[in-house]
Amino acid sequence: MTTRKTEITKADILPIADYAKRRAEMRKAIVALKKQRRVEVGPVATFYFECYETMLQQIQEMLYIEKGGDAQLADELRAYNPLIPKGRELVATVMFEIDDPVRRANFLGRLGGVEHTAFLKFAGETVKGVPEEDQDRTNEQGKASSVQFIHFPLNDAQAAAFKQAGQQVIVGFDHPSYAHMAVIAEESRAALAKDLD
Repeated sequence: MTTRKTEITKADILPIADYAKRRAEMRKAIVALKKQRRVEVGPVATFYFECYETMLQQIQEMLYIEKGGDAQLADELRAYNPLIPKGRELVATVMFEIDDPVRRANFLGRLGGVEHTAFLKFAGETVKGVPEEDQDRTNEQGKASSVQFIHFPLNDAQAAAFKQAGQQVIVGFDHPSYAHMAVIAEESRAALAKDLD
């Protein structure tokens, strides 16, 4: 069993010229990987479960597009390394996706604190989500951000149960304005289980 990488360093980053040559193939590979790690919950929320590879691709793309060099790289590493699972957790970027700006503003205005209501349920266990602490994701007026970063810390027994083939895992929110949940497909559960090595 190989140990998954849990931190990106400067040594992991391809020079922009090298990345440009491999960008199309790398983006194609990451799209396939992300497909297994994407779960729609309710009508407008999507959980994108992150890993070393998704965050490495994100950083490579940001550097490629913005061309900020080492100064930018330091900022990107600081922003994205915390979103890589550290062995006994799953980490999700959650996006509330509503195209209409008026509808989106009204919806998010009722969603304050949603980042504290995410959960995983499986094997008789409930794992409460823990929001990333980089900044408040609900403002003083009670409006939630359309993007949330949520950690799901598991103990050893929970991790072992999550890894069991065929284990039904439910992900969702118990927020009064968005109480939705979804069963994680077996293919996705198996992919996410690798984050728990």
